[in-house]
Amino acid sequence: MIKKYTIRDIAEMAGVSKGTVDRVIHKRGKVSETAAKKVTTILKEIDFKPNLIARNLKTNKTYHICVLLPDPIKDPYWIPCVKGVNEVVLELSHFGIKIETSFFDPTKSKSFTAANLVIQNNAPDAVLLAPLFFKEARIVMQDYENLGIIVSTFNNDIESKAVKSFIGQDLFQSGRVAAKLLHSVSKTGDLAIVHINEQYENAVFMQEKERGFKSFFNELVSFNYSVLQCKLNQEDFELVLTAFLKDHPNLTSIFVTTSKTYLVADFLEKNNHKTISLVGYDLLNENVTHLKTGSIDFLIHQNPKEQTYIGLKFLAEHLLFEKEIPKELLLPIDIVNSENATPFMRR
Repeated sequence: MIKKYTIRDIAEMAGVSKGTVDRVIHKRGKVSETAAKKVTTILKEIDFKPNLIARNLKTNKTYHICVLLPDPIKDPYWIPCVKGVNEVVLELSHFGIKIETSFFDPTKSKSFTAANLVIQNNAPDAVLLAPLFFKEARIVMQDYENLGIIVSTFNNDIESKAVKSFIGQDLFQSGRVAAKLLHSVSKTGDLAIVHINEQYENAVFMQEKERGFKSFFNELVSFNYSVLQCKLNQEDFELVLTAFLKDHPNLTSIFVTTSKTYLVADFLEKNNHKTISLVGYDLLNENVTHLKTGSIDFLIHQNPKEQTYIGLKFLAEHLLFEKEIPKELLLPIDIVNSENATPFMRR
């Protein structure tokens, strides 16, 4: 058990008065250089931290943080993010902090812009959001900076001086990991990068994954096959994918850049294309089911819950305790197969 040191304990260890310790900790009043050095040395040795909860409650200030998420009803990938927010709310319920969550339609850029406008009108102290739409996100970032509102992003990175911090994965490297996984299970034949239900031109996260994927094969001296691209929408999904497979009979591997990998797995199973290897993203129940039956070879876990939790915790602790927020925190790129899926699902 970690010992909790009192000011009296520290004073006795340093051979000074309690008043001297108090002045050193709170940086007030005059203290001799010798006494200050003794106290500082002891504080470092025991990793002492002042009672931040009590200090914050004395200020009587309530901080307001807004979290903006894509609607999890429209895309279940974002369901864990809500759980991550709720965990932070529970942890910080005894602090002077208010956390509000709002949603936007992940298929409509206007919904994203409108949701940000509502938040800006409410003038919170900080905002955590997933910038799905690149062009619109850059504009709203500038608006937040002009209003003096702190902004952190997660899941998708965006180049903007207004962003305080980014929590997520290295998407370029993630694409390379997907490429190596497919290369490990299928050494020959053409490969396809499949984008589903996204505005590719405005979705930097897909572009980065594709760029990383292609870079892996560009560096393979012995690679003599094609890396193709296919964009799909659920409205004409089967029609377009059927035509694509017919046009490319040498296709042996598919990389899906979103969490909707199960849609491709359903199609391949239904149309008896079981020899095509498949790698995609995220632990949606439908994806894990296909992973366990072998229709999906690997899933890359982006851990959206952890991204949200860490991003929100950083903002809250910055406001409450003046803790520095790292400019960037990249989470591990977890590879999930049929053998290790269960432990990941329990997290």
